[in-house]
Amino acid sequence: MTVTVVPAVVNLDVPGPVISRHLYGHFAEHLGRCIYGGFYVGEDSELPNEGGIRLDVVEALRALDIPNLRWPGGCFADEYHWTDGIGPKDRRPSMVNTHWGNVEENNHFGTHEFMALCELLGAEPYISGNVGSGTVREMSDWVEYLTRDGDSPMVRLRKQNGREQPWRVRFWGLGNEAWGCGGHMRAEQYAAEARRFGTYCRDHGDNRLYRIAAGANGADYAWTETLMKQLGEPGCAYRPQPFMQAVSFHYYTIPGTWQDKGNATVFDAGDHYRTMVQAARVEELIIGHSNVMDCYDPGRSVGLVLDEWGTWWNVEPGTEPGFLHQQNTLRDALVASLHLDVFHRHAARLVMANIAQTVNVLQAMILTDPDTKALVLTPTYHVFEMNKGHQDAASLRVDLPDGLPTRAVGTDTLATVSLSASRKAGRALFSLSNLDADEPADVELDLRGGTLTDVRARVLTAARLQDHNTPDAPDAVAPRPHEVTPTAKGLRVRLPAHSFITVEGALS
Repeated sequence: MTVTVVPAVVNLDVPGPVISRHLYGHFAEHLGRCIYGGFYVGEDSELPNEGGIRLDVVEALRALDIPNLRWPGGCFADEYHWTDGIGPKDRRPSMVNTHWGNVEENNHFGTHEFMALCELLGAEPYISGNVGSGTVREMSDWVEYLTRDGDSPMVRLRKQNGREQPWRVRFWGLGNEAWGCGGHMRAEQYAAEARRFGTYCRDHGDNRLYRIAAGANGADYAWTETLMKQLGEPGCAYRPQPFMQAVSFHYYTIPGTWQDKGNATVFDAGDHYRTMVQAARVEELIIGHSNVMDCYDPGRSVGLVLDEWGTWWNVEPGTEPGFLHQQNTLRDALVASLHLDVFHRHAARLVMANIAQTVNVLQAMILTDPDTKALVLTPTYHVFEMNKGHQDAASLRVDLPDGLPTRAVGTDTLATVSLSASRKAGRALFSLSNLDADEPADVELDLRGGTLTDVRARVLTAARLQDHNTPDAPDAVAPRPHEVTPTAKGLRVRLPAHSFITVEGALS
């Protein structure tokens, strides 16, 4: 068997931009069984919980070093009125979730419960405010309620509801998908709204807000340019206005059509490659939005945020269509590993990313079974766990003197190997993916400017790309130890077909 060899040069002593831990962020929307039945089971549940928050879910996510959690949406954010979700639970009014299944919610999971969840996770809260159907005062009051000390109407209300000290909440989204479910606005219309809402979201005490403007859908670079124009004049003297610190965009990997996105577990190699082509497109989009931003902000003082990303398949048969429940296979794991490599390469501009979503919805970390109450870690979960050492590490440039192996996928070309590297606290971490459905590959790591000792490697793969974890087979796709070969210049790493591998070691 002839195995493709990929030479890769890494200068261990030349650190690049820091990979923000917030590129490993998560997203929890009031959608399907993400909140109710996922994170929140209620205080009367037979499952171990704290204030209704399911503790085995918390424990599993803490193992990922989850840096931030975005809530309450998504589309739900722009119909959510936060004052309905505070105070005694038996007095909270119910609401209808018109976006996701038209179900009635009792508002038992609200602001205090979300903040308690973030504290249990050790994660920073990222709150999406209601710009679509809310008011400036409503969002301004929410910021004050959460973050102000001393005495004011909102502070007194918070204390009345049992919380004396303010929380620290840096990240605030100024609405969500304003071009669609967040109000069907034109870019100019939303930009004016964002200026207004951002102005009245105040810094209280030493809590400095990081306001994230609701950005583009995919490749709508004109939307990004409109927002950048609102922040300042183009050029080297660009001084952003204080009402926005970042601009977001959303991108989902959908190889089919919006009406028929494809099946999560029933697919062939052709479907797999088309999926990888769509996943790889995220790099083109990040470069495109970054280029627009660079024209106005060459010093990169404004952050780019991808606060919704992941695979989106047809819902599992027999489940509520509005709940977006889908299974998660090895193919999904490779979509995640490919995205994270891209994020590492663009860490100079990309400051946050949030996979959609954390529990039971879309490309989830965790699936909980409503009948058995079992908790299942997905293949995507394992990619995040294997990669967590990249958080807040200095990126390392990977040079490829012979390029990467490719294959034609229709009219597109797909690089079938992906890799990235970083260093932190005297250790280096390498991530390598083989997207080829059938053939292995070898990566020859030429390590310069240092040596690597105490080398350890793990591999995530399975017999089939379609393999996934279930309550009956929770470890069908799980990381296992992997052997690497020392060479005169560094390491040779064998990448089995359809696999993800991490290699780490001590720098000397």
